[in-house]
Amino acid sequence: MGFARTCSVALVGVEGVVVEVQADLEPGIAAFTLVGLPDKSLVESRDRVRAAVVNSGGDWPQKKLTVGLSPASVPKSGSGFDLAVACAVLGAAERIDPRILADIVMIGELGLDGRVRPVRGVLPAVLAAADAGYEQVVVPESTAGEAALVPGISVLGVRSLRQLIAVLADEPVPDEEPETHGRPDPMLAGLSMPGSGAGTGIGGLPQDGPGLDLADVVGQLSARTAIEVAAAGGHHVMLSGPPGAGKTMLAERLPAILPPLTREESLEVTAIHSVAGMLPPGKSMIDIAPYCAPHHSATMQSLVGGGPGMARPGAVSLSHRGVLFLDEAPEFSGQALDALRQPLEAGHVVIARSAGVVRLPARFLMALAANPCPCGQFRVHGGECDCPPAAVRRYQSRLSGPLLDRVDLRVEVDPVTRNELAGYGPRGDSTRLVADRVRQARERAAARFAESPWRTNSEVPGHTLRTRWPAAPGALDEAELDLERGFLTARGLDRVLRVAWTVADLAGRDRPCAQDVALALQLRTGISRGAPMTIGSGT
Repeated sequence: MGFARTCSVALVGVEGVVVEVQADLEPGIAAFTLVGLPDKSLVESRDRVRAAVVNSGGDWPQKKLTVGLSPASVPKSGSGFDLAVACAVLGAAERIDPRILADIVMIGELGLDGRVRPVRGVLPAVLAAADAGYEQVVVPESTAGEAALVPGISVLGVRSLRQLIAVLADEPVPDEEPETHGRPDPMLAGLSMPGSGAGTGIGGLPQDGPGLDLADVVGQLSARTAIEVAAAGGHHVMLSGPPGAGKTMLAERLPAILPPLTREESLEVTAIHSVAGMLPPGKSMIDIAPYCAPHHSATMQSLVGGGPGMARPGAVSLSHRGVLFLDEAPEFSGQALDALRQPLEAGHVVIARSAGVVRLPARFLMALAANPCPCGQFRVHGGECDCPPAAVRRYQSRLSGPLLDRVDLRVEVDPVTRNELAGYGPRGDSTRLVADRVRQARERAAARFAESPWRTNSEVPGHTLRTRWPAAPGALDEAELDLERGFLTARGLDRVLRVAWTVADLAGRDRPCAQDVALALQLRTGISRGAPMTIGSGT
């Protein structure tokens, strides 16, 4: 009788659970039994592992073989257990010393010829192994850079099972030459989901293209101010206006003015994209703010996450620490839009399925773009709107009040004039200048929140903001009067105060004054309060 064990990791959402892979050999009729709540793809590993071991020069044991995945109560899915199962079997057959395998975590899929193929979710899996106290992991060679992002972990990247057997048995390591025939490396195919290319709009990363500069957006003073305030404080923004006014141009340039991600944020974002299969090959860490722009036909599951079996990250999680842009927002289904309420408020989404409950991070900056009516010409100077009043009301009511109450900034984007297009008007600041101001404002907020769990003004609870960091005396008088009149809700008043703090950070003030609150009210209600629309003007 032979017995060996090693470890692998089961992913539940973007969190990992270390699984002990046990192999037991007993005399009897040759059979291979896999137990421990495996799914269909994991059950199929029996044939993959047997073929990989034989084609790697090993002898398959002709005995009764039982492989157990412990804890048995955790659902296990995917092909990432192949490598651990193969090594556990070889350990039980005494081809490898079982004592060496016990403290190693192995992640990888096996091809029938013994090659080790990459799998999605390597980073969160290695993070789970490190949290459990393991110090050695074996991963496919193409994902070794991703695994090496976790500190305190010794990473071994292998290209084939033959190489791993030689390393563990202290034998000469054979060379495995990569296939180079002018075609993409087939070993990278396991890192991406089919249909997750850049053109889908939910790839999660901004497209690097020439000309995406804020200076190219002519006019739109109030909208540019709203975009800058949104980036500086992490506030949600809604741009309303006729087609062709520049709403999409402004939203596409929003990620470029956000500050680079910190290392902690980069690990969070990279883990989500790795699990979703949207981590670009050759890029082990994402250090820029993600950008997702799903089509308005997207379902609720594609936005918040879901799918068969264990829920997978949706657009709100793929845009974590970045921007979620919903163009033509009223065209989205009401069910999908209202499903955004929880992540907008809590910064995460909880999805319950029969296979388990998954908690996915979803702290993003939401940008909405909407036309005033189906034809887009309602209340446009010189425009001819043919929409019946009932159609206009029905169109505008698709964005529910509770959803809009969570949007801090709502601005009208006016049509561009002939003089502005001809370049006679003043040019706006470039992306580089605006990004520098946003960075300085974020640094002021970070210094203020250094001893707290928050990072931006949009995250601070209203009660804490009012009591711990109060505004200047009398600064909130006008906002509190709007609350009494019913123009603002209690949540709306808190959000006005958060925006006022962001305006003060951009202007370099220690705390919001009445002018900062007036600008925050203008940006939320669209009603002029006499404050200039440029940050810091009149000071």
